[in-house]
Amino acid sequence: MVQALQGPSLEERVAQLQELMDSAGEDVRRVYQERFDIAWIYHDSALEGVVYSTDELKSAIDDEFVTEASLIPVYDEIRNHMAAIEIIREMATRRRFSVNLEVIKKLFAQLAPEELEGKGPPKYRKDMPLHRLYFHEIAKPDKISYRMRQLVQWLSEPETKKLMHPMRIASKTHYQLLQIYPFPRHSGKVARLVMNLILMRAGFPPVVIHATERQRYYEALRSGEDATSILVNQALGAAIETAIQYFQEAK
Repeated sequence: MVQALQGPSLEERVAQLQELMDSAGEDVRRVYQERFDIAWIYHDSALEGVVYSTDELKSAIDDEFVTEASLIPVYDEIRNHMAAIEIIREMATRRRFSVNLEVIKKLFAQLAPEELEGKGPPKYRKDMPLHRLYFHEIAKPDKISYRMRQLVQWLSEPETKKLMHPMRIASKTHYQLLQIYPFPRHSGKVARLVMNLILMRAGFPPVVIHATERQRYYEALRSGEDATSILVNQALGAAIETAIQYFQEAK
């Protein structure tokens, strides 16, 4: 009986990517990081129906002075998103860490500082939005707090980490956060940031779901957890392969 050959695992490809990155020059890594960050914010925002130009993204990330008043909100959104990415990068390096309600609310507060009431923590959504991009069922406002506590409790249980692959944990957390849809704005961005935080802490690169997958992404969220997990897994594999190709060609 002939046994089918299997390709390298995600872990093996990540190890190969890490070797390539370690052997690359500092300038190569810096340019890759800059391009990746621009792509991350572009595609993640496009999933939410907001499309930035390359000039807007570069200028905002480079912290250039805004001469046109109409561009201030655009630059603020981009800079807030970049700052949230930097937060999860820092969190991913901590030795002792767990994704809890404080972490999730901190990411939302960074994305939407205008939503903070005084100096208190950000509040959960208080209504059922009539006009929104995501058309799957979401939690009623009076159920949000309970379901959020359930989610972070599941994340903190030793059995979760013992029995599930980090990719599956990350994808499930992202899916559940979007089923809850906890915040009045940016719930999608928060869910994907938390997903990538879990992946990065497990040694994987972040997943960027491309704008071309937008319709498929929405359909996966409506179809269920398994469909969403497949999409995330494919996006992770594509991210690893793209990065490997970049560093191989940069040699």
